[in-house]
Amino acid sequence: KMAFALGRRLVTCLLNVSEARQKDLVEKVAQAAITDQHGGRRKDTTILNIFSDYDYNRSVITIVANIELIREAVLAACERACELIDMNAHGGVHPAMGAVDLVPLYPLGEDVGLEECGKEARALATALTERVLGTSVFLFGWADVPLHRGLAQRRKELGWFRKVPSIAAVLPDVGPQPTRRYGITGVGASPYVMTCNVTMDTQDLTIGRDVAAAIRESSPGGIPGVQVIALPHEGTVEIACNVESVGERPSPGLAAGMEPWPEFSIGDQTFCHAPASLIAAYVKRLAGHHGVVTKGTALVGFTPQKCKALAEQALTQGIREFWKELQSVQM
Repeated sequence: KMAFALGRRLVTCLLNVSEARQKDLVEKVAQAAITDQHGGRRKDTTILNIFSDYDYNRSVITIVANIELIREAVLAACERACELIDMNAHGGVHPAMGAVDLVPLYPLGEDVGLEECGKEARALATALTERVLGTSVFLFGWADVPLHRGLAQRRKELGWFRKVPSIAAVLPDVGPQPTRRYGITGVGASPYVMTCNVTMDTQDLTIGRDVAAAIRESSPGGIPGVQVIALPHEGTVEIACNVESVGERPSPGLAAGMEPWPEFSIGDQTFCHAPASLIAAYVKRLAGHHGVVTKGTALVGFTPQKCKALAEQALTQGIREFWKELQSVQM
């Protein structure tokens, strides 16, 4: 019964920080989320996963807590990251605009809505700029009231995809003009976004960009919910996809012969997302047109269903450093 009650108000934050090469630094940021101001254990909060990519110089820390507790946990991690990461010294092939690059909140429990997560995200944005002077924020998704502009759109507007975004020209939604040291942080709320990366056995970025363009949601015949960039990665080209959850079921043609799109609910709304197998199959087929093979697919973190299940397990058992257990389970 406990796990059931516990799961109903859960929220996850997939905190993206611009550091992956100093493992101890990333762990310090994660530890801050599960440690209270007196150095004790923060209650009912867990870190499910830490994914670090050396080439991208970017880490994603999966923090889960009740909606009432998530803000303080995430803020503590953001403060630590701002203290330890200097964007003046940052280099990596993945675009990044902030020391804390992204703070998305996703509802996991049945009793948490998008409005509520949006409100929480806005409060978090304000608190961050007050606690760490010099930080600034842009809002996206349900935190961006009333427009609810998506992350991809906001990033485009801010020049995030340009190799060297001119941070001085960026207008934040919260906080002062961005500084070089902290850059600008995206804070928002939306239905769960999965990250799925497919590796192509080529170094030709032009082919990668062709494939990325073809599967992108905005292209004719693209996959709903898929935002994508092609990046050089460990001597290959990686098709890096953000897989957004969508409210509409895909057209039958898109799902023909493939596994069904996984579903989950937020309040009385049902959402689904493209399965990793579909994205992998698309990339493989398109790469094949260029005479290139794919080498593998990596799901960064979890599907929304798996995230919720693991969170309930971790919190029921009181495991705060779940990522350490997970490594021994998955290796």
